[in-house]
Amino acid sequence: MRASKSFRLHIGIFGRRNVGKSSILNALTSQEVSIVSEIAGTTTDPVEKPMELLPLGPILFIDTAGIDDSSALGEKRIQKTMSVFDRTELGLIITKSDEWGDFEETILKELNDRKIPFIVVFNKSDLDSTQNSLPERFSGEKIPVVETSAVTGFGMLDLRQAILNYAPDDFINRACIVSDLVGPGEMAVLVVPIDKEAPKGRIILPQVQCIRDLLDNDSFCLVVKDRELPEALNRLNKPPKLVVTDSQAFLKVAADTPPEIPITSFSILFARYQADLQEMVKGAMAIDHLKTGDRVLIAEACSHHPIEDDIGKVKIPRWLNQYVGGNLDFSYHRGHDFPENLSEFKLIIHCGACMWNRREMLSRMMKARMAGVPITNYGLTIACSLGIFERALQPFPDALEIYKTIL
Repeated sequence: MRASKSFRLHIGIFGRRNVGKSSILNALTSQEVSIVSEIAGTTTDPVEKPMELLPLGPILFIDTAGIDDSSALGEKRIQKTMSVFDRTELGLIITKSDEWGDFEETILKELNDRKIPFIVVFNKSDLDSTQNSLPERFSGEKIPVVETSAVTGFGMLDLRQAILNYAPDDFINRACIVSDLVGPGEMAVLVVPIDKEAPKGRIILPQVQCIRDLLDNDSFCLVVKDRELPEALNRLNKPPKLVVTDSQAFLKVAADTPPEIPITSFSILFARYQADLQEMVKGAMAIDHLKTGDRVLIAEACSHHPIEDDIGKVKIPRWLNQYVGGNLDFSYHRGHDFPENLSEFKLIIHCGACMWNRREMLSRMMKARMAGVPITNYGLTIACSLGIFERALQPFPDALEIYKTIL
């Protein structure tokens, strides 16, 4: 089974048209992933290529259109390229030594402002004999530089090694999803309802990832449906360290779980793993200040056809309208699209973003912060609107303290 994008290091490839970005990608992957042509602007939309780069592991290259595209569709292509920064964890600036200018400085500044590590790649070095002071400048700024020729293969091993050397530490040493809350030799009970939204023949990605995380760290894992939880707990000769539930079953699971056993939801675990739990707790507390008619944005990372009782389209709006005592004005965005003007919203509610990398979720949180709009996620919203917020935060002392302080 292929690794999810959320587990892949996202490497964005940026530069002008016709500097060899697509050729670099093809050479790195040893495949014809992107179309290569002498005609500038051949790459129009970002091209993704997953692969394994040992010993680092799963990565995702993203080849982008040239940021100097002045064609009729150039502005839209550049917007698509710029949006790739939101999910880039390591950047490659592809250029030629005689072409470094404002376009490259724009990319460099964007990566620096976002604190994204990057590598400058002088491609077509076999054709360029220009001498300049750029390598000296980058050396002084501690920016790694690699000279390559994608056509001849020169420098490609050096570029692979540079990627290994400059992969961000927070990707290599990623925190646990749930196992740190359980511990080796202890048990977590995972409550997995099999309802209309459960994919046929399988369980959803956050549940799979939690199971694997527990197994990797020598914890026990018991998986049950919501109606089986009481009997499962009765059969245990020792209470589990934690019960984790699908957020939609929060009320039933909270009622069926003894108060001395901590509970939370998969979605809240992913607020910590994929985002910033403490900031999202603050965002959830903005629910108490919502008024009838306020605009609320509901954002989902993946696109799917909403079913009859969809969590984002139906259940959350219903619970929030009941909590507020009137109808809120909901807007919906799916996939990588995100509104430019966030200031019109009083609250942003996001899914767990299990299909994304953490960088993109943090980028959205940054945009919300800059717009002064609180942001939270599905699980925290459900726990708050159903009146079990404090109990759902018990496994996370720092987040619980924020809740109690603001309360």
